[in-house]
Amino acid sequence: MKRVVFSVIILMGVLSMKAQDIHFSQFYLSPLNLNPAMTGVMNCNTRLVANYRNQWASILKSNAFNTYSVSYDQRIAVGRYDYIGVGGVFWGDQAGESRFSTTTGKLSFSYSKRMGGNKQRNDYLVVGAQGGIAQRSIDFLNLRWPNQHDGEGGFDPSRSSGENLLNDNFLFADAEAGLLWFSVNEKKGSSLYAGAAFHHLNRANQSFFDGGESLLYTRFTGHMGGDVPVSSKFGLVPGVIVMKQGPSFQVNGGTSLKFLLGDSREYQAFQVGAWVRVANRYQDEDNSGVLADAAILSTRFDYNSFSIGFSYDVNISPLATASNGNGGFEFALVYKICGQERRGVYCPRF
Repeated sequence: MKRVVFSVIILMGVLSMKAQDIHFSQFYLSPLNLNPAMTGVMNCNTRLVANYRNQWASILKSNAFNTYSVSYDQRIAVGRYDYIGVGGVFWGDQAGESRFSTTTGKLSFSYSKRMGGNKQRNDYLVVGAQGGIAQRSIDFLNLRWPNQHDGEGGFDPSRSSGENLLNDNFLFADAEAGLLWFSVNEKKGSSLYAGAAFHHLNRANQSFFDGGESLLYTRFTGHMGGDVPVSSKFGLVPGVIVMKQGPSFQVNGGTSLKFLLGDSREYQAFQVGAWVRVANRYQDEDNSGVLADAAILSTRFDYNSFSIGFSYDVNISPLATASNGNGGFEFALVYKICGQERRGVYCPRF
C-alpha cells in the first residue's frame, strides 16, 4: 500500500510537471546548484564538489529517489582586487518505478567586485550567470493507468492506456542568474553573506504529451548565513535558504556548532548541526498553510583543503506514518586546490 501511494504521487507529479527542482539538505556544500554567483567564490583557486542524496528508500527500496551532482569551478584574479569565476556543474536525478529522470549540464560564470575594506576586511558584490542543456525522460511501460484495471481487482498491463504519450524523453535549454554579497573580517574570524538567484529564466516546455505545453516554473532562491566566532576554538555557523517555485515554497534553516582543532599551521574543524525544513500544504485551497517536513541532523569535517559532510533527514510530516520517520541521507565531498595568493582575505569558508 505504501508503494502504491507513492507511485500515485509520482505519477501525478510527472503528468502535471509541477514538481519542484532537486534540493540538498547541505545546500551550503553544493554552491553551483545554490546560486551561479557562487562560482569561483572560495578561499582557494580551484574547487571540486560531489554530492549524493538518497530519499524514501525505506518505502521504495530500489526505486528510491536518487540525486547526484558534481561540479568544478575556479577563480581568476582581475585587476587589483577583483575576480572572475568560471566553472561547470553536472547533476542527475531519478525518481520512482517510472524512472522519471532529469540530467543537466551547465556552464557558470561570475564576476566579483570589491566594494570596500582593507587588508583584514573585505566586502564584495558578485553577479553570476549559468546556462546549459537538460534532458528529461520517463519509462512509460512502468506507468499504470485506470483503464488497465479490469474493475474486479485485476490488472492487465497489455491493455492500451489510451494516453497519447509520444515523447518519452526530450532536451531543453535552461538559464539562471544570481547575486551574492559577502563581508569577511579576518581579524575577528567572522563572515556574513546573503544571495539571491532566479532559476529557469527561459521557462522551457516540460510536457511529455504530443503537442502539449507545460512551462517550467521560474524558481527564486534566497539564502544567507555566516560564521560567528564565540571563542578562539568555538563558533556558530547559521544558515537559511528560501525557495519559491510556482505554488510551492520551502525553507531550510538552522545552525551548526563549529569546533576548531589543531594549531594555526593547518586548518582543522568539526561541525555538528541541527536544521529544520518546512514547506506549504497543498491540501489548503490557497496553498498558504505551513508544514514541518523534516528535522535534519548534519556533521562536517574540514582538514585544510578537504571537506566531507553527512546529513540525515528525519521525516516529521504526516508521511512519517508510511516512512516510519525515515527521510533521506546525503553525502558531500569538497576538495580545493590552493596556490600562491598575494592578495588579502577574499571570502568566507563555504
